[in-house]
Amino acid sequence: MTSSATPVRIGIGYDVHAFGEGDHVMLGGVRIPHHRGLLAHSDGDVLLHAVCDALLGAVALGDIGRHFPPSDPRWRGADSRMLLRAVQALVQERGWAVGNLDSVVVAEAPRLAGHVAAMRANLAEDLRVGVDAVSVKATTSERLGFTGREEGIAAQAVVVLVRRP
Repeated sequence: MTSSATPVRIGIGYDVHAFGEGDHVMLGGVRIPHHRGLLAHSDGDVLLHAVCDALLGAVALGDIGRHFPPSDPRWRGADSRMLLRAVQALVQERGWAVGNLDSVVVAEAPRLAGHVAAMRANLAEDLRVGVDAVSVKATTSERLGFTGREEGIAAQAVVVLVRRP
């Protein structure tokens, strides 16, 4: 059986950004007030960047930096939802659709529970799936490591792609 005949593909993505100056963070396309922002070439949305990498990995197209390099001024301050929609189009062009997404954001602060529903809705819209196919979880690292010291935020995503009919 060739890989093109495989009925499902799985991809994993991971991203991290350090805190810097700012008054909010972008996570899952949601602007969340916070006393610091995230340092990044784009809007720094670690969740959407991890999802992009999971999608790109599942179709063996590299990573987000290959498609939207930080050295390219076109992506300075870019809305990561735009990047996600572009990656989704690449996936769709190759005959795949998202079956489901599972993701986790690791941050001591800001608290995310009140924003998870909006993040799920944004992801579902951009991935063209129902909200019931999108999981976003938030956790802390129990004050361990760089996230525990509140030096930054990390996110991980796993996506299952299915062949489009």
